[in-house]
Amino acid sequence: MAITIKDVAREAGVSVATVSRAINDQGNVAPAVRERVLAVARALDYAPHQAARALSSRRTHTVGVVLPDLHGEFFSELIRGIGQVARAHGLHMLVSSDHGDAREQGAALQAMRGRVDGVLVMAPTDEAARVLSGHLPPGLPAVLINTPAAEGGRAGIHVDNRGGARAMTRHLVEAGSRCIAFIAGPDDNHEARERLQGHRDELEALMPGTQPWVLPGGFDEASGQRGVQAILQAGRRPDAVFAANDMMALGCLQALAAAGVRVPGQILVAGFDDIPLARHVHPTLTTMKVDIAELGARAMRALIVPADGEGAAAVLPVVPELVVRESSRRR
Repeated sequence: MAITIKDVAREAGVSVATVSRAINDQGNVAPAVRERVLAVARALDYAPHQAARALSSRRTHTVGVVLPDLHGEFFSELIRGIGQVARAHGLHMLVSSDHGDAREQGAALQAMRGRVDGVLVMAPTDEAARVLSGHLPPGLPAVLINTPAAEGGRAGIHVDNRGGARAMTRHLVEAGSRCIAFIAGPDDNHEARERLQGHRDELEALMPGTQPWVLPGGFDEASGQRGVQAILQAGRRPDAVFAANDMMALGCLQALAAAGVRVPGQILVAGFDDIPLARHVHPTLTTMKVDIAELGARAMRALIVPADGEGAAAVLPVVPELVVRESSRRR
């Protein structure tokens, strides 16, 4: 049975009107009462219909955006897509980064209370997802981007990371690779785990019994460079490197070029995301294309106009597309 606003009011010992005002961050509610109502709403897993409705009652004409970082092409493209839709609807953006610190994410969300009409949040790590559950007011419209679970019935949008990694692994094997070094992302990152699992699954499906060659990484160029250094020092050399994101793949290309290893002549290289730089490096980078700007735009549209008009928590998948460029083309 669905929890109603009356259940929250009864459990909190207040009126339905007080619950409504507390959840919608309106005035005339004492701070202690508001916190008690919000705590009860979270405990009961109450997700009011209005939590994901179109922003029909917006007061600030501002949307909050909380991301793990603002540096790099991925996040600049994501913000570009969000901003295009926001401007088209006459909305302003209040953008914050938690710099990979889940506590900063919570502080950013708290700082936005009463200042925004809805939020877009990316919380891809385990700790960030846990912190998120305690800092999203139940009545605040929100869409979660690439976050492990739609928290408390929230709407979400996510990339099919596992399917994309399977498609790339299949491409490399079909291109002749029999020994693929995979440079993984951070261990606590949901997307990184999904991409690694997809690689493992496809490798087992195509070459049963093959032991994956997995190197640690951190989704940055330096990780790709360190991965290549580890490969060059190993007793064997792979015929392909699959980096779990494009920034690491770019680091691989730099380190291989510095070592005099030809790409794709001696080794194939592939990434994931299709950041704008991927098509401008030499050789151009084979990758799984995630239309990053469109990812942000879809999240923003989902926040403004829920799919069914009733605020049901839809989880919208984004299917990446294989883009084959010079770095994996055998001559």
